[in-house]
Amino acid sequence: MTDALNTHVLDITTGSSETVHDLTHDCDAFLSRVARGRDGLLNVFVPHATAGIAILETGAGSDDDLLAALRDLLPPDNRWRHQHGTPGHGRDHVLPALVPPHATLPVTDGSLALGTWQSVCLVDTNVDNPRRQVRLSFLG
Repeated sequence: MTDALNTHVLDITTGSSETVHDLTHDCDAFLSRVARGRDGLLNVFVPHATAGIAILETGAGSDDDLLAALRDLLPPDNRWRHQHGTPGHGRDHVLPALVPPHATLPVTDGSLALGTWQSVCLVDTNVDNPRRQVRLSFLG
């Protein structure tokens, strides 16, 4: 993990299966250090060609529903021109077109201004790369 004035890099281990990893607590902890009660914007960015950032409800099945929908839209088979690694890996390179690698979120009084059931999540379908970085940046 590295820190600059208003930037922090998270090192996330996603494992060897498709995952939706909740980053909300990490975002809150970062903002408690840097926002200090100010309003602004939090940018969440994953610098990988095969992962994205989503805002969705977790823990009630929506995270699994998202992964199922992505499997339907982007089947993990050999239809993809981009072929290396695990069969179907080419779909992982299309994922960021559907689940973008970034989100910019409002911060009010130093806290994320999310809806009641919203969470900030890393979406990773690439089973070949179990380590990810996520950059959090606050603009006050």
